[in-house]
Amino acid sequence: MNNLEHDFIDFALTTKVLRFGEFKTKAGRLSPYFFNAGLFNTGSTLNRLGDFYARKILEKTGDGTLKFDMLFGPAYKGIPLVATVAINLAEKGLDLPWAFNRKEKKDHGEGGTIIGSPLQGRVLIVDDVISAGTSVRESIDIIRAADAEPAGVAIAIDRMERGGNADSLTETSAVQDVEASFHIPVVSIASLDSLLNFMRSGSDAARSVAGYAEAVAAYRSRYGA
Repeated sequence: MNNLEHDFIDFALTTKVLRFGEFKTKAGRLSPYFFNAGLFNTGSTLNRLGDFYARKILEKTGDGTLKFDMLFGPAYKGIPLVATVAINLAEKGLDLPWAFNRKEKKDHGEGGTIIGSPLQGRVLIVDDVISAGTSVRESIDIIRAADAEPAGVAIAIDRMERGGNADSLTETSAVQDVEASFHIPVVSIASLDSLLNFMRSGSDAARSVAGYAEAVAAYRSRYGA
């Protein structure tokens, strides 16, 4: 676990975006943790979240993992995310076009479903997590319909969790499915493995959640990819 992962998990805990207990997922599984990016709901926390994304994206741009010309945020959670990421990247010297979509097509004013820069070139999708991969697939369809090229996906946390439901599991995770199906990289600020490393680190920040480490590890063992 690097400093960026550690600081992001600490930030998510401090803002109570990352919580521990017992939570039922869409797949019907009982998860010992829950990450809700919608709770980054103040200007300062959203700005800091954008900083974490921007630092991870620049890291992966620097090592050649990501190559892109613009940013796209899928409605709805991706809209504030892509805005704050675009701002933070610009502040770090990478000023790029960005866009997002609306769910309903507008037949007046500017019309259409895309707001912001026209989709063109290599497009990096910015979202919170990949659960079933539905949002990413819809985004890729939108990007390709504009004759642009999906270049990758940036998310906050990779749950590293196999698909399916509580009883029937797929062989791979939703993130792995996206990478294999569309041949694009998915990069995350943190992952379930880095969360476990954080919880076991013995740091002051980790002590309050260390008691949940065994439950998270058991969940990882049962459902992890």
